[in-house]
Amino acid sequence: MTAVRRLGPAARRAAGLLAGSAVAVRTTAPAVALTFDDGPEPGGTDRVLTALADAGATATFFVLLTRVRRYRSLLDDVLAGGHEIGLHGADHRPLPELPPGEVAGTLAGARAELEDATGRPVRWYRPPYGRQTLRTWRALRSAGLTPVLWGPTTWDWKDVAPAERLAKAVVGAQPGAIVLAHDGFAGAEDAAVDGPAPELDRGALIAGVLSRYADLGLSARSYGEVLATGSPVRDFRFPG
Repeated sequence: MTAVRRLGPAARRAAGLLAGSAVAVRTTAPAVALTFDDGPEPGGTDRVLTALADAGATATFFVLLTRVRRYRSLLDDVLAGGHEIGLHGADHRPLPELPPGEVAGTLAGARAELEDATGRPVRWYRPPYGRQTLRTWRALRSAGLTPVLWGPTTWDWKDVAPAERLAKAVVGAQPGAIVLAHDGFAGAEDAAVDGPAPELDRGALIAGVLSRYADLGLSARSYGEVLATGSPVRDFRFPG
């Protein structure tokens, strides 16, 4: 049993204030923070960027350096679209599986490389699979990064019907929610072991999700933009 399961609700909230990860933004602004993982990827990132531009939306892209090195022009396209860049990792290995003494150095090096590529500070980090421990949390904080998790998801890594993805995306959608989506699918070349990628048009999915959010009176913005309207909601999530 992990530490997070042993804590009661009050203790968990208190711990989250000290050593938590962002899971939402406390705000009254009618916007969700739309985030993408596992890119950049041809056929995914480009279609997502078109859907965002058509809707006048912005997002935060948590990128893998294994992908950035292969598809640098797509990273440039994300930046040119006015979007925010966060780090998803040097590759897709979960932090708890790295040698303990290497976590902080790996993250610091990855952050520096990404900042060189973007010419911008990199503040946010999305742990692969959301997996982290208190030890890896301390390491990523020492690397100058802040962990950002999520609430609503789009189920775009599952083989489900498009209608199910759209229905899932609106569960929990409210001002300040952090929405998890993907503009790519990490594979063996990224040190991921998630099987075959699902068949879907990621651009069409995001266009549909943004339309659903508009019906709810919500726009989609980057995490940094939404955070500027309020304060982070943190939770003590260390599933390991």
